[in-house]
Amino acid sequence: MAINKDLVAASSTPIVLAILAEGDSYGYAIIQRVRELSGGHMAWTDGMLYPVLHRLERLGHIQARWETADSGRRRKYYRITPPGREQLAEERRQWLAVDATLHAIWNALVAADPAGHPAFAAPLPQGA
Repeated sequence: MAINKDLVAASSTPIVLAILAEGDSYGYAIIQRVRELSGGHMAWTDGMLYPVLHRLERLGHIQARWETADSGRRRKYYRITPPGREQLAEERRQWLAVDATLHAIWNALVAADPAGHPAFAAPLPQGA
């Protein structure tokens, strides 16, 4: 299942902030965590992630620092800030409102004509 790029873009801020709320991380690890959490449905690239990280840093929602890994490679680690946690809470409120609206619409369609909407008979992905 390919997820629409507009939906991926719209969800990038809350996803990145939520991952960083779990703990500090660096770009490649964030990309891997997104893939893991989405069951492989979301395959982010560097070109998609880094503009989000830079924007969140400019807004003061995250902070970056350089560290040298055990391998000797320098990595830029990101950390969520207190304003970033506030933004994450707001993003969550907004996504829950959108989710509730979509569920209400889909439930109304199925109730009105279950046979006429076979796409709604398919099981939702885990966690949906």
